[in-house]
Amino acid sequence: MPDTIPGPTTVPETEAVPVAANTRGGSLWSDAWHELRRRAVFWLSAVILLLAVAMAVVPGPFAALSGPERPCDLRMSKLPPAGGALFGYDLQGCDYWSQIVHGARASILIGLAVTVFALFIAVVLGLLGGYFGGWADGLISRITDVFFGIPFVLGATVVLVAFPGRGIWAMTLVLVVLGWTTMTRLMRAQVIAVRDADFVTAARMLGAGHLRIMFRHILPNAIAPVFVLAMLNVGNVIAGEATLDYLGVGLQYPEVSWGLQLNTARAFFADHPHLLIFPSLFLTATVLSFLMLGDVARDAFDPRLR
Repeated sequence: MPDTIPGPTTVPETEAVPVAANTRGGSLWSDAWHELRRRAVFWLSAVILLLAVAMAVVPGPFAALSGPERPCDLRMSKLPPAGGALFGYDLQGCDYWSQIVHGARASILIGLAVTVFALFIAVVLGLLGGYFGGWADGLISRITDVFFGIPFVLGATVVLVAFPGRGIWAMTLVLVVLGWTTMTRLMRAQVIAVRDADFVTAARMLGAGHLRIMFRHILPNAIAPVFVLAMLNVGNVIAGEATLDYLGVGLQYPEVSWGLQLNTARAFFADHPHLLIFPSLFLTATVLSFLMLGDVARDAFDPRLR
């Protein structure tokens, strides 16, 4: 049998297989939204928070649910829920439902304002320290450590007692001074993790300036965990503000807040429990909604937790 020399093998050309398009947008934020809208906890928390914010912004329509607003009457003082009064009456004989609705404004406003200002400080200091490093990072880190070591309630109590003329904006300033450190440390860590990435190096080699690199390339890829922490922080700030009001070192009358209502009701809980129960329910639902929203956002932004 004669030997045969095999010729070169020709491989048949195959048809190109089309790649499925990414129907989920491809970005971290679009993927996170796709994940969030599938979670019942997200929608429950969002509805509760929308109602709380609406009560803070336009309390009138919500207060009108108990009927036309009546003048306070001391003869109705501390009466339980009955008739047209959904939640009964407070110590001055005012409709308690209306007082709780108006009390949402101070708590929600302080929680959101403190978080926005603290987030701004965290983004600026975290970007500067994490991107440039060196003495700037060392200075920012040491200042952050000093403020991080101050106990929250004790530090706020000392400052607020020293300045007795305290309103909503004074409370906001004190809570911002004591509440920016955790987000700053997280922002710095995220910037350090991103600053040496290939796309940042490529932008630097193409001649992009420091500001463009920080705000166009690093910030969008480092802000997601800090944004999640900020949502959790709103609930913590509202709880902290209510704690200071309850201890008597926070807001003072004639301001209205859930913490002040708890402070007033503590001496009458045995005989008039509704004075303590109703503001506690509203405060707990609001804080818990912010915490649950932060938890589901953390799961959505972290692919490892899906």
